[in-house]
Amino acid sequence: MNDMSLTNLQAGTTMISAAAIEALAGRLRGRVLMPTDAAYDEARTIWNAMIDRRPGLIVQCAGAADVVNAVRFAAENQLLVAMRGGGHNIAGNAVCDGGLMIDLTPMKSVRVDQTAKRAWVEPGATLADVDKETQAFRLVLPTGINSTTGIAGLTLGGGFGWTTRKFGLTVDNLLSVDVVTANGELVRASPTEHRDLFWALRGGGGNFGVVTAFEFALNDLGPEVVAGLVVHLFADAPSVLKQYRQALEKAPDELTCWAVMRQAPPLPFLPAEWHGKEILLLAICYCGDPEAGEKPTAELRSIREPIADVVGPIPFVGWQQAFDPLLTPGARNYWKSHDFTELSDETIGVLTDAVRQLPGPECEIFIGHVGGAAGRVAVEETAFPQRSSHFVMNVHARWRDPAMDRTCIDWARRLFEAAKPYAAGTAYINFMPEDEIDRVEAAYGGNYRRLVEVKRRYDPLNLFRMNQNVRPIEERGAA
Repeated sequence: MNDMSLTNLQAGTTMISAAAIEALAGRLRGRVLMPTDAAYDEARTIWNAMIDRRPGLIVQCAGAADVVNAVRFAAENQLLVAMRGGGHNIAGNAVCDGGLMIDLTPMKSVRVDQTAKRAWVEPGATLADVDKETQAFRLVLPTGINSTTGIAGLTLGGGFGWTTRKFGLTVDNLLSVDVVTANGELVRASPTEHRDLFWALRGGGGNFGVVTAFEFALNDLGPEVVAGLVVHLFADAPSVLKQYRQALEKAPDELTCWAVMRQAPPLPFLPAEWHGKEILLLAICYCGDPEAGEKPTAELRSIREPIADVVGPIPFVGWQQAFDPLLTPGARNYWKSHDFTELSDETIGVLTDAVRQLPGPECEIFIGHVGGAAGRVAVEETAFPQRSSHFVMNVHARWRDPAMDRTCIDWARRLFEAAKPYAAGTAYINFMPEDEIDRVEAAYGGNYRRLVEVKRRYDPLNLFRMNQNVRPIEERGAA
């Protein structure tokens, strides 16, 4: 093993001796990977293929003690640090160039107490890991819609999906966390311990430490829900979206319906003549008594004349994985996102115009339907501020050929700018690409100042900066 030059917090380099690296490795249950190791490339490869960074060192952690040792090593040497959970974040902050990457993927434990309706989850677990374990006991944690997403990043950014309207955001079901702070101390944050830190972690992203365990409250659901897709001709999209909007005004909390506009993938239930043509999908999930859900789901399913309707009873675990084939790793991805309090006629016009200009077969626009229980939490109760938003737009540019980078990114940016006059002004940080650092303060709205204070208290040197960064007060306005 040789001495290594690693990227530091000052954007320069620090020489780390071979003896120091060996000493770190000797304190771990996990392992240290260097660029010459066979497992290095797999460890640094994340979901978004646009991100191709090479850490100087990767610490693959087997437990909380490994995280403590890795953070202390980074802090003592003032190294640039990245934290990898699921590696699914669009901005690619899970991996850094030249610094220290803390890889949490080996930490995948999910433990359920079915009597207390509690789950203890390690940060390397994916949503599929959580769903399979909790659904074995007919319990659920509200999370996202892609089962390969990591639970850690999703939770720290807020977390919403099919059951959010009924059970709240993922952070609304968070009871406590074990977290390693910037000084290398492992602390418990909860409503009674480190309360300010617990507040900040519920929506404030990876700014405040490395979470080594999450404790969640679970909710009764499953093993089946009523869910599926209703597919419409894109020519009918303006009319369908207006009726969709009207139907959701009185939707019960159990009902969630997302709208997706894209070119039709080769779905087995869709006639072959529609494959590759622009369509509008209504993705429906009713997480309650099927008989009670018959009327509200029927209203959505009866909008105009769909070309396919495959809504019915389905295992919840299966529905959670339904969109996985459209979000596999290895593609190039760029997202832009807005929150909306309403889906206005003007917004619908902007969205449908953009779909007519799709730059590729994997590009899409989806409108996430939120509100319900998540909207009845006070804005200041957690760091997550977007409680009044009823819809979340994600402009999802996705392609394979690097030569298409500019075309696809420009399409997403044009749509984002065109929709801005009708948006709420906030944003879901998990949907923000790496070029939106100037948007972080607006994303948090009135909660930003308090986040800065917590950041200053727990991470005054901004060790944890590979994220949608909340800078300590001393750094505001710095380059």
